[in-house]
Parts: sequence; C-alpha cells; structure tokens
Amino acid sequence: MPGETKQLRIHITNDPMYMENGYSVHLRDGGPCWIIDPGLPPQASQIVRHVREHKLAPAAIVLTHAHPDHIGGIDEVREKLGKLPVYLSKAEWPALTDAMENLSALIGQSILAHVDDPLDMPAGGSLELDGTQWQILDVAGHSPGGRAIYCAELGIAFVGDALFAGSVGRVDFPNSDGQRLMRNIRENLMTLPDKTRVLSGHGPETTIGRERRTNPFVLHGL
Repeated sequence: MPGETKQLRIHITNDPMYMENGYSVHLRDGGPCWIIDPGLPPQASQIVRHVREHKLAPAAIVLTHAHPDHIGGIDEVREKLGKLPVYLSKAEWPALTDAMENLSALIGQSILAHVDDPLDMPAGGSLELDGTQWQILDVAGHSPGGRAIYCAELGIAFVGDALFAGSVGRVDFPNSDGQRLMRNIRENLMTLPDKTRVLSGHGPETTIGRERRTNPFVLHGL
C-alpha cells in the first residue's frame, strides 16, 4: 500500500560448532528473498524449510565472505531451491572451491561450494531486493574481500565477520589484514547512522551507535 512502512523479515539459523548466523530475509510472504551466508548443517535444511513454508521466491545467495562456516550450505540450498545466483566479492571467488584458500584445510576438512559462475560484489555497487536498495560496503580485513550490505531505507546492515557486538573479526588468519579491517570499519561502518541495526556473522544483533560508544576495538584499535 502507498506509504506503508517496509519491514525486513529476518530468519536466523545457526550451526552447532561455530554458531554462524545464516540469514534468510524477505519483505513479504510470497515475495523474493535472499539467503545470506548459508553455513554448515543443519542450516541449509532449515533455510529450505523456511523458504517453502513462507512460499518465498529465492532471488540470490549473498555472501559476506567465503570462510567455510559461511559457505557450507550453498550446495544443498542450490540443490533444493534451484541454481540461485551467488554474489561474492571477486577477491574471494577462489575460496569457494579451494580448501586452503577458505581455511577449511587448516582444520582437516574440505568444505567447498561448487559454484562455477559467481557474481561480483564490487565495493560501491548495489543490490536490489523487492524494491529496496542495498549498498555494498568494503569491510575487507578479516578476509581478503569481505563485504557488508546496507539498506538506508530499512536502517539495517549485514556485516559478516567484520564487526560484532563488542568485538571485531579475527585477523590472525592467512590473508587477514588488521589495519585494513579497522580502516574499513571506521570509514565504512562507523559512518552509518547510530540507529543502524547491525547483523553479524556470529553473536547477537547490535547497533552502530552502541559499537561506536562501547566497542573496545573501535575505541582503541587492535
């Protein structure tokens, strides 16, 4: 209806090992949805069930980065819901199909996503979901091509593992860069409005204002 306030409906799944937040988001039952960072079992099956229960039309899988706990459910989701487009920063494309690149080999596993046609998420670009516009923000540092997506109209940012409630992403991994992460947090996240809801790759929801005031890493650095 004209003038109706839009509200993003957010469904969260977790895996028992890493408690990674996998999201399914939509604005209306029967409408298009995104699946953000579908992780390890049982997340994919829970996401598929949610999509079917609400008669959603999956539009894309959107990845903040390609560490194994954020990509472990891609193959099952695409097998059951169709070959959805997969959006991910080009810098992280190799990590989809290389266990050393995505770090799963370091824990004695090979967690891969068989995606041969990923789509880039260039910083400064945008994505559209059901009439809402989402800016693509550079939050690289935890990983080589980390991305956040931010909708000014809804006041929501999905930030992956760049920023958490009271913390920031680890930077002791191969290909991590702590200075780059903190610079991107300051320039691309802390410049958002205080009331912006922050949905991270792990842990509870927070806000930009809360993290600006209380996050020790934002206040004092790494």
